[in-house]
Amino acid sequence: MSTRPQLWTTEAEIDEDLAEVDINVALGNYGQGQVAYDVVGIPPVLNNSTLLAMQQQIAQQAALSQIPEVVKRFIVHFHKAIVDQNITEITAAYESGWNKLTEKFYSKQEWPEAEIIAPLIGDVRVSLLPVDILGFMGNSDSESPPPLSLPDQWLWDIIDEFIYQFQSFSVWRSRVRQKSEEEIQLLATEGGQVWSCYSVLNVLYSFIQKSKINEHVAALQRGASPEEIADIVGEYGSKPLYQMLGYFSIIGLLRVHTLLGDFTLALKVMDNIELSQKAFFTRVTACHVAAYYYVGFCYMALRRYPDAARTFVSILNFILRMRSYHTRSYQYDQINKTADRMYALFAICNALSPSRLDDNILNIVKERYGEQVTKMAQGEEGLAAFEELFLYACPKFISANPPPYHDASLLGPYLETPSPIMEPAQHHLGLFMNDVKNLLAVPTLRSFLRLYTSLDTAKLASFLDKEEEDVVREMMVMKQASRSVSRATVSSSQEKERIDVRARPNGSLLDGETISTSDLDFVINQNMIHVAETTVGRRYAGWFIRNTEHAQRVLDTLRATPLPVVSPTPLPGHVQGPVNDAKPTAAAARPNNAWGATKKVEIAA
Repeated sequence: MSTRPQLWTTEAEIDEDLAEVDINVALGNYGQGQVAYDVVGIPPVLNNSTLLAMQQQIAQQAALSQIPEVVKRFIVHFHKAIVDQNITEITAAYESGWNKLTEKFYSKQEWPEAEIIAPLIGDVRVSLLPVDILGFMGNSDSESPPPLSLPDQWLWDIIDEFIYQFQSFSVWRSRVRQKSEEEIQLLATEGGQVWSCYSVLNVLYSFIQKSKINEHVAALQRGASPEEIADIVGEYGSKPLYQMLGYFSIIGLLRVHTLLGDFTLALKVMDNIELSQKAFFTRVTACHVAAYYYVGFCYMALRRYPDAARTFVSILNFILRMRSYHTRSYQYDQINKTADRMYALFAICNALSPSRLDDNILNIVKERYGEQVTKMAQGEEGLAAFEELFLYACPKFISANPPPYHDASLLGPYLETPSPIMEPAQHHLGLFMNDVKNLLAVPTLRSFLRLYTSLDTAKLASFLDKEEEDVVREMMVMKQASRSVSRATVSSSQEKERIDVRARPNGSLLDGETISTSDLDFVINQNMIHVAETTVGRRYAGWFIRNTEHAQRVLDTLRATPLPVVSPTPLPGHVQGPVNDAKPTAAAARPNNAWGATKKVEIAA
C-alpha cells in the first residue's frame, strides 16, 4: 500500500487515496451460498429461526448496499489501521477523513450501526471502538490489557464527548415544563438509571484507578526511574492507551465537578497535575484549553481573582502564539469560542480585582467587551454588564439530583415552586451577583481615598452623602476585597507590595497565601482614616523586550528583501539591449557605491 499523506485535506484526496482498498476482500462470500438445496429447484424446509435469520441478513445486505462506496473503503482502511496499530494512519483517518465524510454524508444522521458494517471488518469488539470505546476498555477484566493503541487526540475526544452527552442529557432532563407525558413516563421508569452522576463519575474514576495515573505522575515528579514506575503502575498503567485515558479522565473530573458546582473538589482532583507547558495535556490543544478554562473559572468562583486572571492570561497568550496552527485544526472553532469566553471572564476578574498582568490581553478585552468594561466600573449601573458576561462565559451547570419524575405527588409541587435545582445557572448567577453587589462601593471609595493621606470619617460620609456607620462598614468591605488567597509568589524586595506574575509550579491548586491585591491601604484610628498608597513603577523589562523583538523582526525583513536592481551604464560604442518601458526608480538613478547610499531605512523601536 502506498504511503499516504498525514492528513486528508479534501474529499477528492480521500476518494483517490482509498481507491485501492478492495471491499470484496473484506466481504468475502458474504451473502452467498447461505441456503443449501437438497433437490435442484426445491428448497429445504425452513424453520422459523432460520427464516428470521435469512430475513435479517437480507435487511442487513440492503442497508449495507445503501452505504456510499467511499465510506465502505474508509471503514475497511480504518479497520486495517487499527488492527496494524498504525498510529499515523489512524490519526490521519480520524482527524481528517472521518470529519470530511461525516460532513458530507452524516451531518444530519448517525453513522451506520455496528451490525450493518460488521461484514466489512469482522472483529466488532476491536474495530468498532467509536461505538463503545468506554465500555470495551472499562469492562476489560483480563489480567493483560488488550493490544490496542489510539491517538491522544481521539482519546481526549472520547472523554470530552462522553461528558458532553452527560451534560446535554442532564440539561434536557431538568426542563420539566417542556416534557410531554410520554417523555415524563419514560424518565419516571428509566431516567434515574440513564446518565446518573454516579455512573459517570464511576467511569472516570475507574480509568484513573486502572491506569494508576496519579501514582505515575507522582513518581515522575520525584524523579523515579522507568523501571520503578513500571513496578508501581503495573501492566495496565504501563500502556500509553490507559495512561492517557486515566490522565484525560482527571481533566474530565475537573469539568464534571465544576458543572456540579463543587469548585473546591474540582481543583482537588488536579493535585497531581501541574499547570505548565510540560504537562501531558498540552499534547492535545483542546484539552489544554479546557483544563485552563475550568481551573480559571473555579478560581473565580472561589473569589481568588488574581489566580483566575493569571490562569486566563497564560492560556490566552498560548492561543495567540499558536493561532496559525489552530487554523489548520478541525477544533479551530471550539478553541476560539472557549478563548472568547475566557476573555469575558478575565474582564470580570479585572473589574473586581484590578491588576496589570498583561497589557496585550487587557487591550483585546477592551476591544471585544469595551462597553461592558466601562459599565462594570460605574457601580449599580454595571450590574447588568456583570450578569451578561457571567451568563455568556460560565459553564452550562447541571444539577446532581434530577427532578422527581418517579413520584407524581412530588413532581407537581416541584413545578409550582421555583427552585435552584431547576435552573443551576441562575443559582450560581445569584451567588456571584451577591458578591458583586457587596463590592459596588469599592471603586468610589478608592477614588476618594487616593486624594488624601488622612481624612475624617464624618467628612468622607458627607462627601458620599451617607451615614458615617455605613461608610465605615463599606470601608471594611473594601479592606476585605483587597485581600485574596493566591498561589502567586510575592517579591520580598518590594516588601510584599506587589504580586509577581509567576505562580508556584508545584503543590496543590488549592494552596496559597493571603496577599494584598491593591496598591492602596488604610487604617482607621478612632475617627481618622490614614491612607498609604504604593505606586508600582512601570515594568520596563517587558517594554524593552517587546520593542527589541519588533526591531529584530524589522531587521530580518530588511535582510530578506532583495537589493534594488540598478541598470548598468552603457559603455561607449556598446549597443544597449531592449529597455524596459517602466520608469527607473529613484534608487536606480543613484550611484550604487554602497548599500547604505542606495537605501535609507529608519527603524522605530
